[in-house]
Amino acid sequence: QVQLVEAGGGSVQAGGSLRLSCGASGRTFGIVMGWFRQAPGKEREFVATITWNGRTTYYVDSVKGRFAISRDNAKNTVYLKLNTLKPEDTAVYFCAADRTHTNPSPSAVDYDSWGQGTQVTVSS
Repeated sequence: QVQLVEAGGGSVQAGGSLRLSCGASGRTFGIVMGWFRQAPGKEREFVATITWNGRTTYYVDSVKGRFAISRDNAKNTVYLKLNTLKPEDTAVYFCAADRTHTNPSPSAVDYDSWGQGTQVTVSS
């Protein structure tokens, strides 16, 4: 497995921004990476995913135009920039790695390695 560690969460007011990072213990080259989130009392939700070379990204509709996923394979790091944050974005955000598939997937079951999560809290 790939060991993943998220950082960058925090508390912001609505309209604010944060940048989450996910550092991997091993190489991320060739691995699809994704971000998910889980709000209290809700199931884990797909947020964004990115191909191994960073050329293709996918987002859940609720964050399109506000969030941006990117990666730096030289640093074994994946990022999620959160802009124009809303209270409904409040959740624990998880980084995940899919070492099996080539095409990015929004399904959590396709990811075999997960970070511990970082809390994002947005106040109105």
